[in-house]
Amino acid sequence: MFRLRMRKQSWLVLFVFTSLFAAGGVAHGGQRNAEITFHVKFSPSPEAKQVRLWVPYPMSDQNQEITDVTVNGNYSYAGVFREGKALNNILYSEWQGIPGEKVMTYSFVVKRRDVTMDGRPFREFPLSSEEFKEFLDTSFLGSTAETKVKSLAGQITKGKTTGLAKARAVYDWIVEKMQRDPHVKGCGFGQVEKLLESMGGKCVDIHSVFVALMRSAGIPAREIYGIRIPKVNEGDMTKAQHCWSEFYLPGYGWIAADPADVRKIILEEKLSLEQAKRYREYYFGAVDENRIAFGIGKNIRLNPAHSGEPLLYFMYPYAEEDGKPLNEDLYGFNLGYRIGYRAHSGKTAVDSERRRN
Repeated sequence: MFRLRMRKQSWLVLFVFTSLFAAGGVAHGGQRNAEITFHVKFSPSPEAKQVRLWVPYPMSDQNQEITDVTVNGNYSYAGVFREGKALNNILYSEWQGIPGEKVMTYSFVVKRRDVTMDGRPFREFPLSSEEFKEFLDTSFLGSTAETKVKSLAGQITKGKTTGLAKARAVYDWIVEKMQRDPHVKGCGFGQVEKLLESMGGKCVDIHSVFVALMRSAGIPAREIYGIRIPKVNEGDMTKAQHCWSEFYLPGYGWIAADPADVRKIILEEKLSLEQAKRYREYYFGAVDENRIAFGIGKNIRLNPAHSGEPLLYFMYPYAEEDGKPLNEDLYGFNLGYRIGYRAHSGKTAVDSERRRN
């Protein structure tokens, strides 16, 4: 039987519900219930003595409920760990001296709700910069780019006196000025300075610019890394990873936004900005139920510690053999993993236990 080991230092739990994103003032409408299965099957070199695998491990929060977790495979050891920077949870598997194919299958049931601002009036309070310094930090941009982005944020938000008005100005600028580039591999690398020249990319690219501008305007913001649940009832979602954002307003809490999805819809449905107005309005303050959040943060050092460079973000499986990366790039599609899904009734083992009690 697989036992979940949740470690920042060392402790054991058998079942975990935790809050990744503390927020208030959200209203829920639509819901998706799905069973998700990660299947990893790969063959490192026959000489490899130690093979290690790290997979994103989503947790329950106020927008999603994760239950019925099962993990199987021919590994020597598997456990759940938490990395120490962004506190993302990781399913870790290790093969010691086991020849042949390495196999790990991980499944769970998710109940995911859409998230919208509830429309209640609220008063913005002064922001505690010290409390939110992590989500105001722009030092990752480098000094030259940091200055450029701060100047641009000032231009975009000029004349805006509230956090909400500034946030909307940045959001509108992103929707109007940036483009979705379908030729970018995966979700992009989020290189903000280059993106402000090309003005095109995928979801990580667009949200990296959005978050950088928001922080430069004095609004705490963060990218949320996860995966989409496709709209049909069953199929493959191996390359359905997606990134969206949240920004924080004192007196309200964390608020969702997804300008990248607006640009995706505009491209795929061949819409003008005016024709996309309803999507533009929806995705400021809301995200749909067709997504699962994995975590937050950039430049991630995994736990247990990996030997390679910090990961730009942790949204894809990562593997090493004898301390050397097996991923050909951030996305690691060369590992041959598959992520499948199917619609679920919503009745889980937890529900059954509640009924018995």
